[in-house]
Amino acid sequence: MRISPELRQRTKHYASGIVRLFRELPARDKAVQALGLQLLRSGTSVAAHTREASRARSDAEFCSKLDGLLQKADESELWLKLLMEDYGVSSERVRFLHKGIDGVISIFTTIVAKVRRTL
Repeated sequence: MRISPELRQRTKHYASGIVRLFRELPARDKAVQALGLQLLRSGTSVAAHTREASRARSDAEFCSKLDGLLQKADESELWLKLLMEDYGVSSERVRFLHKGIDGVISIFTTIVAKVRRTL
């Protein structure tokens, strides 16, 4: 099983949204900036893992790359929730990104489960 161009584009779009959100965070709030840096790393890694999985040489390697993607996606969800719930960072972009990462997690969890059944 391989990743469709639409999914690759979706995760790239998510990473771009994370970068834009990070640039909008208040620079003078050190706690928000620290969470933002963590989000920047994990959120952009989602797209990188998607690309790596697209180049997997076996189904086992494919699942391994997607496991990494799912870890980074879950981590991204945590940083987004902390920014929203603990620091009041609230915008349409944050809500959109949070909803988007939930969808990414669901899609890739299903893909991994299907591939693992064939292994």
